[in-house]
Amino acid sequence: MRLDHEVTFWLDDDQYDPDTHQYGDPKKVAFSVASVTDLGTNRSVELFGKYDQQAKVVRTVEPIGVKWSYLTVDDDPTRYVLQTTRVPLQNNTLIVGEENG
Repeated sequence: MRLDHEVTFWLDDDQYDPDTHQYGDPKKVAFSVASVTDLGTNRSVELFGKYDQQAKVVRTVEPIGVKWSYLTVDDDPTRYVLQTTRVPLQNNTLIVGEENG
């Protein structure tokens, strides 16, 4: 397994500022190198009910032990949210889907 991608985990700030009428900026809570691959068509249909959902399989060496809202891959602005997770014997596996809206 090649750990050739940089994955950043973010936590949305839910604190509302009445002066600016906005929510706070997201905070970077974790960083990891990972193996990132596209989710297969069959598995995508099983999870999402359709195959055009942009989904990824993210494999990290260690589990992410902090609360997070979404992740980004290689500083790409696309946000991915958690769909399911697995912790097999050797690695941590996250299946994430592209955030809508």
